[in-house]
Amino acid sequence: MAQRKLGRGVAVVGAGMSKFGAFPEMTTRDLFAQAFREMCATVDKGFDPQTIEAIYLGNYSSDLFEGQGHTAPLLTNWVGLSPRPATRVEDACASGGVALRQAVLAIASGAYDIALVGGIEKMSSLATEKVTDTLATAGDVLFEISAGFTFPGFYAAMATAYLHAYACPTEALLNVGMKNHANGALNDKAQFGQRIADIMEARKKSAAKKGLPIPTWANELEFLRDERANPYIALPLRLFDCSPISDGAAAVLLVADELAAMFTDHPLRVIGSGQASDGALHDRATFTAIPAARLASQQAYAMANVTPVDIQVAEVHDCFTIAEIIASEDLGFFEAGQGWRAAQAGVTARAGTRPINTSGGLKSKGHPVGASGVGQVIEIWKQLRGVAGARQVAGDLRLGLTHNVGGTGQTCVVHIFERA
Repeated sequence: MAQRKLGRGVAVVGAGMSKFGAFPEMTTRDLFAQAFREMCATVDKGFDPQTIEAIYLGNYSSDLFEGQGHTAPLLTNWVGLSPRPATRVEDACASGGVALRQAVLAIASGAYDIALVGGIEKMSSLATEKVTDTLATAGDVLFEISAGFTFPGFYAAMATAYLHAYACPTEALLNVGMKNHANGALNDKAQFGQRIADIMEARKKSAAKKGLPIPTWANELEFLRDERANPYIALPLRLFDCSPISDGAAAVLLVADELAAMFTDHPLRVIGSGQASDGALHDRATFTAIPAARLASQQAYAMANVTPVDIQVAEVHDCFTIAEIIASEDLGFFEAGQGWRAAQAGVTARAGTRPINTSGGLKSKGHPVGASGVGQVIEIWKQLRGVAGARQVAGDLRLGLTHNVGGTGQTCVVHIFERA
């Protein structure tokens, strides 16, 4: 593999996001304006938004979710940035991460010095079955969706293959969910800011208030094993293995590295970027790995001149709990078949040696699909700058990684960031 380098350095100097959740009273424009305003406020030395030269907006399907196409120029106008060039980027759930990469490459090429990257999605306006149908268009409609597959089914097939290949107990999946909910409980922007234990206790109180028999779950695992509390969505995946339907927006400001000191004394440099693609799941040689993720991460590591061992904190694409385990292996953090063991042992916990999804991940923070890849950057921004509050990872953090997947792995983009 040829070792690629950016033509010039690129830095993140501002990062903000809306709360993720379900907001029937808000439009995509409202959510994006929130993220944009917060991003502007995080630029330590201040800046004039009118100096932004281009906008790259990750969005999967405003067309189907909201009946609104041509989204990028509309949102650019909404935050007062017309007539700057505005480009909508669509790569399913990797739309935000790919929008980031396009902006990085644009600045590295010298085409622009300052670019805004946004990610948006408003999913909750549709009924659940319509959301499922919309997301299914990221699969192979001709050969997969026509056969009855939806995304829970796709990842259930991957989970079944992984559990069988590596003697992985289903409890390992439940533990990933518990970890990410514990992290999300410390994130005020998370859709589910509750530990599984909090949800369990709330269910008990609700039953008592209604005069119903009070459940006798002794701990979180008992709760998650209860099919009434945590039903199967697609065997072996249960409700709490699945990321939610979400609305939300995120935004980051990128500048040429030589200009970063004008904005902040603490930029995050983008030192590695990789992207790869693949065919549909049905035509793939393996269900226990995502080849595009492995290739994208190898490209990013080579560009950054680092190895997986060097990464201190990572945000990975956990649309389902099995996806986090597979990602931890695809990224080279663990050998094939060892990701679940590491998760069980607490290695990927916030206090572990390989913290993953300290934000709560897509599972707890939420998954407004076009915004997720940009939202991951906000967590790395906070962690590397030491401003993540109660969920801050201890130690001197220098290197962080984001991993954003589209579909079942037809697209994957990986970025590596270094604290200057």
